[in-house]
Amino acid sequence: MTLRFATPADVPLILAFINGLAEYEKLAHEVVATEETLHATLFGERPYAEVVIGEHEGEAVGFALFFHNYSTFLGRPGIYLEDLFVKPAWRGRGFGKALLTFLGKLAVERGCGRLEWAVLDWNEPAIRFYESLGAQPMDEWTVYRVTGEALERLAAMHG
Repeated sequence: MTLRFATPADVPLILAFINGLAEYEKLAHEVVATEETLHATLFGERPYAEVVIGEHEGEAVGFALFFHNYSTFLGRPGIYLEDLFVKPAWRGRGFGKALLTFLGKLAVERGCGRLEWAVLDWNEPAIRFYESLGAQPMDEWTVYRVTGEALERLAAMHG
């Protein structure tokens, strides 16, 4: 397996991986990303995330999309893994582990204090896989999200 950082030419592939992950997570109806929005946000004036593509003999078999967050307690950046996906036909061959290992090395090289991500509660295969690599669930934390109309209302509030 070879790993490489994505380029603007990979945008259609990245969107295909995102759609594949959404189908697996039973969330395909929530994907509104387009090639245009991905190009602007990943490779535009201000890139908001980075993508690593995993290939086997020239075929793209998986990807990881991540960005930096920050820990005030550590006083150091971290890496947040937004998406990790390996095509179904290629699972169980070490590609997911290779992608996570790459991100772990990148986090260390960049002086990060942690690598973290979220996993759906029902995704037992992923949970077992992550825990086998030493990941720990953050059970005492609940993720909150504001989106859509609620985000618009929040933005319109006066302080």
